[in-house]
Amino acid sequence: MNIVNVIRNETASLPPEKIAVCAETGDLSYTALFRAVDAVADILKKEGLAPCSRVGLAFPDSMDYIILSLAVLSLDAVLVPVAVSAAREVVEEILEKTAADFLISSAELLSVEAMWMKQKTLPGQNGFYLVRCMPTASLPDEFNAMEPAFIRFSSGTTGTSKGVLLTHPAIVERTDAADQALKITSADTVLWVLSMSFHFVVSILLFLRRGATICLCSEMFPFSFLSAVKRGDGTFIYATPFHYRTLIEAKALDPKALSGIRMAISTAMKLPPETDVAFRDKFGLGLQEAYGIIEVGLPFVNAAGSKPEGAVGRALPGFELEIRDADKKGGGEVFLRGPGMYAAYLYPWRRRETNEWFATGDTGRLDQDGFLTLLGRTKNLINFAGMKVFPYEVEAVLDRFPGVHASLVYAKPHPRYGQLPCAKVEANGVTAEELQRYCYEHLESYKVPKKIEIVERLERTESGKIKRAV
Repeated sequence: MNIVNVIRNETASLPPEKIAVCAETGDLSYTALFRAVDAVADILKKEGLAPCSRVGLAFPDSMDYIILSLAVLSLDAVLVPVAVSAAREVVEEILEKTAADFLISSAELLSVEAMWMKQKTLPGQNGFYLVRCMPTASLPDEFNAMEPAFIRFSSGTTGTSKGVLLTHPAIVERTDAADQALKITSADTVLWVLSMSFHFVVSILLFLRRGATICLCSEMFPFSFLSAVKRGDGTFIYATPFHYRTLIEAKALDPKALSGIRMAISTAMKLPPETDVAFRDKFGLGLQEAYGIIEVGLPFVNAAGSKPEGAVGRALPGFELEIRDADKKGGGEVFLRGPGMYAAYLYPWRRRETNEWFATGDTGRLDQDGFLTLLGRTKNLINFAGMKVFPYEVEAVLDRFPGVHASLVYAKPHPRYGQLPCAKVEANGVTAEELQRYCYEHLESYKVPKKIEIVERLERTESGKIKRAV
């Protein structure tokens, strides 16, 4: 199985002029997209790209990124996304850990000779740099027999990334599973603002499978995004709370500007209640929160207005969920399994066992109707005098306070109590004393942050998540 062949087959009946990708610089039809993919694939094959070759891709979000990715995958090679802003040391580390054979980039990133591959079928750069890598690491023989397609290193919220391997069959399974909630069709135009380095497998590939049009709004953000919204181009938005806050705060944006949007998905970070309410008040459209995990896919997409406050929703059909080692209130570690699971960890190598449950590292609780509320991370669980404090639970209260945009609750070592819950809060016109009083009104006293620091902006990873380490 090959995901690019699946996309070709599923879009074969589309009209030749059907647009696959559009941007400020022009449009690209599905016919032109596959023509460009084939042209680039021919060049890569002549340069030695072969099935199971690992190929790092460090390229700006663009039509070119999509073309290059599909060209690599079409050859049964393995795509390894690298953030275009990553430091050279990070690029080198990813290439070494994946035993990469090639690097494709928009600029010369390494201290070795890069070949400029001119390719006029690329609408943007009209070419790319290609480097043949010489890794000292190697992968097990069983790697090649697994139909490998994609290796993603996490965005680095906590711990050391292991490198997650996905196969072609798994990508098909997880895009099918996610589409049970998203229901993408060829009539959809998706307004795209996320980083393709971190959001490609479920989203971009699903949109292409269903013959939708992807409108690139990440370049020249926020102007391109606001322009597309004003034109009424979209029917579907896939973005983070940060992007929705941009729409809320755009004073010149008419409240009826989103009248053509049938679904707006909030992903990558927890949706602050204030943003959720403000967006609905301005546009009359509810945001739907998606809880995605690179190892599992997109197991949760809630229906707007149908879930309890703070919950991420019910597990989609085909996914199983368990709460293990629960406390008296039902809070414990979240375990999942379902369609499209990861195949292996690369570094160090560990193949996933058949029917293995995935320990998400998140803590949460289920209510009587099956809705999951996330409480924190097991690694970030705070032990205050022998009592458990779940950071997400405290953050949910802080985020409800007017003027708060985001919060981060963390542990500070203490000789007597073990750990103290503390918080950094991204807010305007709010004092620490006000927030502390509010927390005492809505939380058990031991959960209230003993120190609250108001900051202009919380540090975030390249994928938009708040960094948990402080």
